[in-house]
Amino acid sequence: MEVGIRERLRRRIMENMDLTVSLDDSEIGAIIDRCLLDETKGEYIPTKEKIHLRTELFNSFRRLDVLTEFLEDEQVSEIMVNGTSPIFIEKNGAIVKTDKRIESEEKLHSLIQQIVAECNRRINEASPIVDARLKDGSRVNIVISPVSLSGTTITIRRFPKDRIDIDKLIALGSIDESFGKIMKAMVCSKYNIFISGGTGSGKTTFLNALSNFIPKDERIITIEDSAELNLKQVENLVRLESRNANVEGGNGISIRDLIKASLRMRPDRIVVGEVRDEAAIDMLQAMNTGHDGSLSTGHANSPRDMVSRLETMVLTGVDIPLQAVRMQIAQAVDVIIHLGRLRDKSRKVLKVSEVLGVEDGQVVLNTLFEFVETGEKNGKVQGGLRKVNQLMNIEKLMSWNMKEMYEEGEGGILHI
Repeated sequence: MEVGIRERLRRRIMENMDLTVSLDDSEIGAIIDRCLLDETKGEYIPTKEKIHLRTELFNSFRRLDVLTEFLEDEQVSEIMVNGTSPIFIEKNGAIVKTDKRIESEEKLHSLIQQIVAECNRRINEASPIVDARLKDGSRVNIVISPVSLSGTTITIRRFPKDRIDIDKLIALGSIDESFGKIMKAMVCSKYNIFISGGTGSGKTTFLNALSNFIPKDERIITIEDSAELNLKQVENLVRLESRNANVEGGNGISIRDLIKASLRMRPDRIVVGEVRDEAAIDMLQAMNTGHDGSLSTGHANSPRDMVSRLETMVLTGVDIPLQAVRMQIAQAVDVIIHLGRLRDKSRKVLKVSEVLGVEDGQVVLNTLFEFVETGEKNGKVQGGLRKVNQLMNIEKLMSWNMKEMYEEGEGGILHI
């Protein structure tokens, strides 16, 4: 179908819209149908093409233009808009170049203003980077000029509509059933857990799955840059979200501010979506001051690297001896679970380490599990988690009166 008819229809629809009033979806649809009928009168257009054109027009006026079809595709996990160039998507673990694009920078700017306005954010030349979220919970990062030299960039991370729990992770092969039981025991026993991994390794998904084990009678505070966590089983839940500074550089609310505020809200546990800056010191102090069972994530290449990153993040916020930082980490964090993506694009738990303490000036890690590859079948990496060492810190399990449940048999957590 020629491009000209789309533009003529858009102009005609705009002329028929009363911009002084708020129109609902059905009213917009009726205007589109009327204009489509008038514009194509006497011209044969297959019904399938008419339906596609009508959907395309509705999306451009009411939703997120060409992005809508990707947002409605359950197999698409990432959408990447690089200016007016063709849009890239990640589908079934592979990045694919599509034949869709945003037609102009003007339309792109209109689109991003629509996105940020819906979640009370702001983006302009003074604040050219923003994190936001869509109504369906998808995470959005937007960067505009002068920071982005290749035009406005939009990156949308989509999450499954159905909440992924431990059972689904087992079905997907990310973990096995016995490890799922161990994770349940650790969460219920209030081990402080850090989840590490690279971009797209599944940290938020895994954090959500672990959060499902939190007893529903506890008071939980979640703290995030952009709200993604979905703890439906917890009734006494408070969700906090950071806020960017305004044009003058004021009124910003950081993750660090929210962690400090949460300590006065009587939480049983604090769940921080991701620690990436000096807020790490506040998170560690929270774990050290009676908020056992807290959970968080961070970018790192291994459990050891996660410890190093925590050290660096803490030192950016406070000027204290490195040895004191390492003592804080060792006293606060009980377990580090490291996730990764294998060459077949599958997400797996690759390593689980227990934090034992500080020895000879270094944080000591005890590897409990590590992923061992056994081969490849039909392009899929085969393997699983192998037990490496015994769990040393069993006091929390014992005090939580779970010994009888988990000490029997080799699969029990007390026999790790």
